[in-house]
Amino acid sequence: MFVLLPLLLLSFSWLASALTYKGADISSLVVVENSGVRYTDGGKVTPFETILRNHGANTVRIRIWTAGQYNLQYGLALAKRVKAAGLTLVVDLHYSDTWADPGHQSIPSGWPTNLNGLNTQIYEYTMNVVQSFQNQGTPIDILQVGNEINNGFLWPVGEISVNGINAVSQLLHSAINGAKAVANPKILIHLANGWNWSGLDSFFGKVFIPGALSADQVDIIGVSFYPFYDSGATLSALKSSLTNLANTFNKPIVVAETDWPVSCSGVSLTEPSIAVSTSGQQTWVNDIKNVLTSLPNGRGQGIFYWEPGWIGNANLGSGCSDNLLVSSNGAVRDSINIFSQDM
Repeated sequence: MFVLLPLLLLSFSWLASALTYKGADISSLVVVENSGVRYTDGGKVTPFETILRNHGANTVRIRIWTAGQYNLQYGLALAKRVKAAGLTLVVDLHYSDTWADPGHQSIPSGWPTNLNGLNTQIYEYTMNVVQSFQNQGTPIDILQVGNEINNGFLWPVGEISVNGINAVSQLLHSAINGAKAVANPKILIHLANGWNWSGLDSFFGKVFIPGALSADQVDIIGVSFYPFYDSGATLSALKSSLTNLANTFNKPIVVAETDWPVSCSGVSLTEPSIAVSTSGQQTWVNDIKNVLTSLPNGRGQGIFYWEPGWIGNANLGSGCSDNLLVSSNGAVRDSINIFSQDM
């Protein structure tokens, strides 16, 4: 009994430090499957969402574009699989016909190009999206309104560097009101560069405006954190930034996008002591978890690994050739265990 006690205490300690949301963005899943790829775990063909669940994931994120590959119908079909696997559903609305990120936030084709019109349009669009998920029995658990909107969205009307932040505050307020008119998902606002406190503070310190977006409309703050794009994206910078974020705005926080390479040359990674390998993927994610669990008042809530199964696009937009948790033939790597062991 005395021998077992330390082991029991260790297991309870691990449980206490586990994150609420242990997730992955698997938006490309059907695209990959349509190319003929099948995922295998221990040599057995298994749906990827089931593999993730079996290895400890409990949350899946799906992006929705207003048109194109990742349109509403695509997202609805994938959501059925996510919910059937018993996973928490996060829907990421880009409010664009294509990718939305810090450098691209185009107004969808056919949408108004003035603020009044966009306020009405985004209310109705968001309401329709949320209602569509409700109608098919796959209600959205967490709704992300906008993707990496550091400089706003629906440009140029909602472009902060052009028109200030008031329009963005109004548009987010309208979008959230549309969602809440038909359901009650948690609301997540997502910015890039989670390591950059100045950028986070510049946005959240100004976006809450009387008559527009209010702090109580936002349930979760999400940030991206990648090791490829900026030398400032260190773990120590992330800890400092997110600690300030937690103390200043008192919201639950998730790292809504991240990944780490198993193959990379010619790229300076921000944490060079971490191996470029599957074990490095586990170290990177575990280090992020440790940052999150160190935040005051339990504010650190989750990690979403970005597109761990996107075979055919393994660089995931980075200069590193492979950041996946599966090999090119669909077989899981041992780093698939990040969800159970490192989150």
